[in-house]
This record gives sequence, C-alpha cells and structure tokens, in this order.
Amino acid sequence: MRKAWKRGAGKPGERRGAQPSLALPGRERLRPSGAGKAGAGGARKATGRSQARVMAAPGALLVMGVSGSGKSTVGTLLASELGWKFYDADDYHPEENRKKMGKGIPLNDQDRIPWLCNLHDILLRDVASGQHVVLACSALKKMYRDILTQGKDGAALKCEESGKEAKRAEMQLLVVHLSGSFEVISGRLLKRKGHFMPPELLQSQFETLEAPAAPENFIQISVDKNVSEIIATIMETLKMK
Repeated sequence: MRKAWKRGAGKPGERRGAQPSLALPGRERLRPSGAGKAGAGGARKATGRSQARVMAAPGALLVMGVSGSGKSTVGTLLASELGWKFYDADDYHPEENRKKMGKGIPLNDQDRIPWLCNLHDILLRDVASGQHVVLACSALKKMYRDILTQGKDGAALKCEESGKEAKRAEMQLLVVHLSGSFEVISGRLLKRKGHFMPPELLQSQFETLEAPAAPENFIQISVDKNVSEIIATIMETLKMK
C-alpha cells in the first residue's frame, strides 16, 4: 500500500508546496549539518517529478566512486535536499594516509581499514540515534562497503564496538555509485586544485574498483549528467524504490 508523507507546518513566508524531508515513521525531520539549510517544510520539490510513489527512507546514503567523480559535491547537495547530516570521508583520513596519497602512493587495505572502521562507528552512532546520514566515500571494494555498514568481523584491524552492537542496529543503506570513464574523470582531476589526491593515483583506483552489484541496494548514475540531474535521479529513486 502506498503511503504519503505527512506535510509539516512551514514557517511564515515559506514557499508553499515544499516537499517534506524523507523520514522514518515517528521520527522528526532532520536538518542538515554543515551542508546548507533546508526549509522547515523539508527538501525542495523536484520540478516535474512525480510525487506519487514513496519508500521508507534508508538510514544512510553512501555516495561512492573514484576520486574526481563528484562524491562530495553530490553528497553535500543531497544532504541539503533531504535535510540529513553530511559526512565527507576524506575529512577522516589519518595524516599517514594523506601523506602517502600526497606522494602518489596508493593506499592498501591495512591503510583503509582503520579509516573505514572510524566511519562505521560514526554512522552506527548516528543511525542508531535516529539521525539520517549522507556519506561521501570512495568505498571502492565491496569489503569496504561491508565495513561501513556492519563492521568487519575477522579483519586484521576491527572496528570499535562493531560485533554485537552492529547487529543490534543494522543500517538500511542505499549506495549511489557515480560512474564515469577514465578519460572524463582524469580530465576533472587535472583541473582540480588544493586536493591531496594526485591524478596519477586514478588508474589504481579504477583497478581497485568493485562496482556494486546484487544483493547490494544500489543505483548507478553516470557522471556525464549534470549535478542537478544526478540529484533529481537520486530523489526520484528514493520515492519509487
């Protein structure tokens, strides 16, 4: 049976007809943190998009892809649109990882596992408390995405409190894979300034990439689309899933 989201009361002067933020039943709509402000009525309405079919919102959205695919830009705008909290995984790399990447040295699994475990603990804490989250993270391997959602039992470096705690608070995660050709994305990286990921590491990322596949809950969107089209596609998927 289709369910319609209850429309919240707006502030005086607020544009009428704004679409409310997606939220789980019985929970307040959440405002973005560090990702811009949404109106009190929630996210802006996607022009020309059907509002008829909706889904129960996942606890977290993972925007993934190789460096230069636009994860941070899309994640920030998406969090603002939904009224969810935004995290950029790059902000949580330890200094050792930053130094390696700055020298053009690819990270290995042992470099990434503590970083992913830290992100897992953050996501688990927020989702368990009712906070919806958008995370921008490369998450190139399925194993990395598994660590983000449920911790990594048996990994050489385990996530803090991942085992039983993770099983008690499973995250409903939707993976958004921003995909594109090496030529398109390398062109973007060559124009980028002030970022610690040098373009020469892009090839190693493409070689590492394990695109999401069933039974993962995911959508794949081409980076050839402009940002507004990507956001609209994600929003429509959330309503029609």
